[in-house]
Amino acid sequence: MRALQESGIRTEEAEGIPCLADLGLLHPDVEDPLRLCPVAPSVALPQLLHRVEEHVAQQRLRGARMAVAFESLMPLTHMEGSASPSSSMTILDGIPQIESAIDRAAARSSKELLIIQPGGKRPTAKLPGSLPIPQGILDRGGRMRTLYQHTTRYFPPALAHYEQLNGDVEVRTLDELPKRLLLFDRSYAFIPASQTRDDLALELRQPAIINYLVAIFEILWRLGTPMFPTAEPLPTTNGITPRQQAIAALLTEGLTDADIAARLGMNVRTARVHIAKLSAVLNSTSRAQLGYLIGKSGILDRASG
Repeated sequence: MRALQESGIRTEEAEGIPCLADLGLLHPDVEDPLRLCPVAPSVALPQLLHRVEEHVAQQRLRGARMAVAFESLMPLTHMEGSASPSSSMTILDGIPQIESAIDRAAARSSKELLIIQPGGKRPTAKLPGSLPIPQGILDRGGRMRTLYQHTTRYFPPALAHYEQLNGDVEVRTLDELPKRLLLFDRSYAFIPASQTRDDLALELRQPAIINYLVAIFEILWRLGTPMFPTAEPLPTTNGITPRQQAIAALLTEGLTDADIAARLGMNVRTARVHIAKLSAVLNSTSRAQLGYLIGKSGILDRASG
């Protein structure tokens, strides 16, 4: 204050307050080196603001570097439950969290439940585990459509599960399906969040993502073969069943027996039985010859048609 009132102060008087010089509020008098003069406010203020901006930029850079350094120590599983209720995505870690979230979505839903359930002999469709009978949605006038793989057609308990339901229920099957999916009222979606863990899922509420998933479901649904309530037989072409046609297509891709079984939701032994039948029908004596004969026979053309 004295520096402003008297247009300066002695150097020794400012020694106890070094911040005045450090902040650029005082500078040496050109005519008297033992005297300090105040810096004009029009000069001092921009200098101070520049210092603040530099400090903020340095802290942001430091934060970014720390985020990169700790990224590998913060996997997706550590973020579960971190989303706010208004967030478009929630990470669900563990079966209890998944079951609770699905139950809440089911309780809020009254129009539609869409399910994609890949794999073999699994009659229901939770992520993971089994979905409680969705009778509440059906009682509220909703409909339920489920997509399974063809292997489910040979598993009677699957049909028994749906025969217990009262309402608008339909089931269709396909050779191959993507990962599990639950869609409630086209407002809530549940998908797996890990390739290796069955107890990690994502709850999605983002309309654009939901609409995209619904579109995928509808495409697959149109391609599916009805299984319930009225089952249509899977067509056979010149002694080649649809399962064998699907296996033939995967054989031409060079997949192993284990990979084929996993893709089509069957065990390896069953896949090998069908491969052997294909070989017998096409008179193949080796795996390499079988691939050649599949392409030459037109099986794949008939399957796609």
